[in-house]
Amino acid sequence: MTDIIRSAPQGCNNGALMDHFGVLIQGVLAVVAFSTLMLKRCREPKEERRPWKIWFYDTSKQAIGALFIHFTNVFLSDLTEKDPCSLYLMNFLLDATLGMLVIWICVKIVSVIVERRQSTLLVFGEYGDPPQAAAWLGQCVLYLVIMVVEKTVITLVLLFPGWTKLQAILLNYIPNPQLELVLVMLVVPFIVNAIMFWVVDSLIMRKYKKMKRDKSLETTSSSNSPTYDDESQVLLGSASDHYRSYE
Repeated sequence: MTDIIRSAPQGCNNGALMDHFGVLIQGVLAVVAFSTLMLKRCREPKEERRPWKIWFYDTSKQAIGALFIHFTNVFLSDLTEKDPCSLYLMNFLLDATLGMLVIWICVKIVSVIVERRQSTLLVFGEYGDPPQAAAWLGQCVLYLVIMVVEKTVITLVLLFPGWTKLQAILLNYIPNPQLELVLVMLVVPFIVNAIMFWVVDSLIMRKYKKMKRDKSLETTSSSNSPTYDDESQVLLGSASDHYRSYE
């Protein structure tokens, strides 16, 4: 035990993120992250659940964006000659903090542009009635463009001096490279991704419920309007008949 504590700190070897153990950890991460969304859907009230197609369209965009960020971080981390795990962790934490702000700003900008051009199929979370795959595909492309912008900003931020010192001390206290890999590629990403997926999906679901409520109100008002017209015609007809009786 004392030998482990006194041993020189070790990090992940170059290429450790994509070896057999690293790929296995990433597969486990994908399964547990997707299970979070499935668990959330199972816990939703039946009357508030989105149809499977809408749910798939919503969650798949999150999955595509997360996969793009993940593999980009793996690629960038393998470029370093030092500990790639610590560089991956820095990338991931920046993506989950500063990156989310960049994504939010980009989504707002894109939404304004789409609204001005009246491209209804490119409004995030709206796929038409009935839902169209073309709308989902267009929104996926837009979301990937936003991910590229976000990753570019984070990469530029990492070029500032000082990050190398943080990278050197971030995970050096963990003597076991495989333990470090599990912590960086499974434990931390699962916790952060689970929270992000849950929050984002809740926001998307809230928007869907609002659209559904607005649509039901429109249907109700349109169905009630002929009744009012009929009643007014009956009243007018009765009044005219009553007037004619006096004549």
